[in-house]
Amino acid sequence: MALRSRNKVSVAFSMSGMTDIVFLLLIFFMITSTLIAPNALKLLLPQSKHQTAANAVTTVSITREAVFYLETSRIDISKLEYELQRRLADEPEPTISLHVDENVPMKEVVKVMNIAKNNRYKLILATSPR
Repeated sequence: MALRSRNKVSVAFSMSGMTDIVFLLLIFFMITSTLIAPNALKLLLPQSKHQTAANAVTTVSITREAVFYLETSRIDISKLEYELQRRLADEPEPTISLHVDENVPMKEVVKVMNIAKNNRYKLILATSPR
């Protein structure tokens, strides 16, 4: 008397559920990675009621200790103009976003403003909203 089971186990493995999870994770990480701010320097920006929506090509930051940064890399003020000229050479409307700690002396800010004026760059002073 041969007893056979009526329920047969399928040996085929369906990958459709796994691919759905992988694509959802991929979309999640792509969306959340765009929300991360590129400026990683901790600066206490001055406050302002007025905000502009211009898109800056690059950022220059000045810390409380008057240390200059281009994007996130430290740079000497004497090399800043050359590096900006190199980065903004092919831009139709070169725009610099200036991030300055509120305790920085004005003479340090004027140095960057003079570089922007001499090279005809548009300069935006970044502020935090009130």
